[in-house]
Amino acid sequence: MMAGRARWYGIKAIRAVEFVGLLVIAVITVIAGVLEVVRMIQQGTVHLADMLLLFIYLEVLSMVVIYLESHHLPVRLPLYIAIVALARYMVLDIKQMDDWRVLIVSAAILLLGLAVLIIRYGHTRFPYKEGRGGRPTDNT
Repeated sequence: MMAGRARWYGIKAIRAVEFVGLLVIAVITVIAGVLEVVRMIQQGTVHLADMLLLFIYLEVLSMVVIYLESHHLPVRLPLYIAIVALARYMVLDIKQMDDWRVLIVSAAILLLGLAVLIIRYGHTRFPYKEGRGGRPTDNT
């Protein structure tokens, strides 16, 4: 009985820390986005790299919301963020990049895109069996 109560309190404490951490990430992301928009307004210009950075911020916020709602983090979301981050890197540094680096970054984007397609295919072809609390179970 005591072990069950300790486990319950432990889970509640970890969930509280998790929530605070997600809240901090969300607040910092919003602040960074606002500061970026203020910078764009002050400079009077908006570049593709700026829009891609804002898109990354929105994806991070989407991850936080999805995790808060479902307690799951789809693997695809960090992959999307990585794709956009690599595209932003190319946009910012394309003039300084040698041919090999352009090819390597392009190949990385392609591989991440393929990973997203494989994951999407896997989820539609081999859906999770729902376990306790609507969470996926181990398919083994």
